[in-house]
Amino acid sequence: MAFGIKRDELKHWKKEVEAGNIAFLTHYWADDRFPQMNTVTKVGCRDVDKLKQWGKKHGLKPKWIHEDEKYPHFDLIGSFEEDILKAEGKLDQLRRFKSVEK
Repeated sequence: MAFGIKRDELKHWKKEVEAGNIAFLTHYWADDRFPQMNTVTKVGCRDVDKLKQWGKKHGLKPKWIHEDEKYPHFDLIGSFEEDILKAEGKLDQLRRFKSVEK
């Protein structure tokens, strides 16, 4: 279950993904499989090859891509989420939802 984002933020993410850009969307998240995690960052791009190359740069495996027809994406959680957002200069997205070092 996702929550904590505005409709405009989701629309913007979808538009960026559809345009073939690497797009980031962080939100609160609850999943019984990962009770210690409370946020997830979706990193999407309609160009799956571009998304695979982006993921490779961060040690992500292509098999981890959610092959959604319109919005293929990686779900980043835990240390992957924080480390990758830091490397990409996007920690501000995570800071909205939890305390993270600069």
